[in-house]
Amino acid sequence: MAKFVGSLIVLVLVFPSVGLIVVATLLSPVVMSCSLSNLVVGSIPESLTARTRDGHAITLNRQQLSHAATIMTVGAQTVGVGRSGVVIAVMAALTESTLRMLSNTTAYPASAAYPNDGDASDHDSLGLFQMRPASGWGTVAELMDATYQARAFFGGASGPNGGSPGGLLDIAGWQLIDPGVAAQRVEVSAYPARYQNYQPVAEAIVDALTARPSSAGAQGEVRVPETTRIAFPLPSGTYTDTSSYGWRTDPFTGNRTFHEGSDLAAAGGTPILAIADGVVTFAGRSGGFGNLIIVEHTVDGERVASYYAHMWESGVHVIAGSTVTAGQHIGDVGSSGRSSGTHLHLEIHPDGSDHPPVNAIEWLTKHNADGASGGRIVPADCVASGS
Repeated sequence: MAKFVGSLIVLVLVFPSVGLIVVATLLSPVVMSCSLSNLVVGSIPESLTARTRDGHAITLNRQQLSHAATIMTVGAQTVGVGRSGVVIAVMAALTESTLRMLSNTTAYPASAAYPNDGDASDHDSLGLFQMRPASGWGTVAELMDATYQARAFFGGASGPNGGSPGGLLDIAGWQLIDPGVAAQRVEVSAYPARYQNYQPVAEAIVDALTARPSSAGAQGEVRVPETTRIAFPLPSGTYTDTSSYGWRTDPFTGNRTFHEGSDLAAAGGTPILAIADGVVTFAGRSGGFGNLIIVEHTVDGERVASYYAHMWESGVHVIAGSTVTAGQHIGDVGSSGRSSGTHLHLEIHPDGSDHPPVNAIEWLTKHNADGASGGRIVPADCVASGS
């Protein structure tokens, strides 16, 4: 992984136009999809206790956890954030306000008129992230709204501030730096070392609030037997591998983002095949993914989740709880959700849905997937601007 990240950095520094890659297929004007987070908020517990990095126990009540759920929901709906971005945002809100919506009647008496969890008096800071109207983060009314503050923290093309002040998505390469450092670059605090201390708590919160698959065993865990083989998700000769996992220029916004999936250009209606034996844990509409199927597998004793996105509604052929076998026809290629052309957006998550994806094509090749070499590959130096 370190070698891969190092290669990305060198590529961006030496060949910026290639490093910010959007690879187009030579067969059709397919544009790669933008990956949204797979985080779905489940039930919110009455309380949660976790320990900070320095060992201090912190207990959060349901109201505080509800604010974290709001941050998660906004993050899941914001292209480019993913689980890691949500964790950073929760770290920042824990550090700044202990996940409380704070008014500031000293600077803004009117702030008390909005729903709040208490009053504070740090300069003119307000809310979960202690954002300051004087610094351009928003009005009092806006900053006393948890959803607005989360949108402002994440920033990017869909953020309310146009990059000034900058949110997380406005920081080049934020995925490659320490989460605490990333939080500090958004917050610009006088105490920059505080954020790292809350990372274990933020991780525990996100884990606790994330909805679990519905098809569960007696202990609440999906039980999936070891797969008999690994298969490529599209039939040989039907697709073009656009090598799209990694840094690229977002085809919709023009911003530099990290694309977490591998896009396989194919004609609409091309059969999508399960990569391994497994259990379907999700089948339906999911934000920017459009129509999505998630399958949980066991490969070499390891839990693995595979995502198949952008099918037409009529192209989903399984339901949650279904058992599938490697190579089984589970759906058809489409272009639903945040997509500009027919293709399969494939993600593979070693250790399961709660963990980040890896390069799906490399993973399939490493595991000797049947049919893995049956498609046309567009090399990295075949660059286009997308459309």
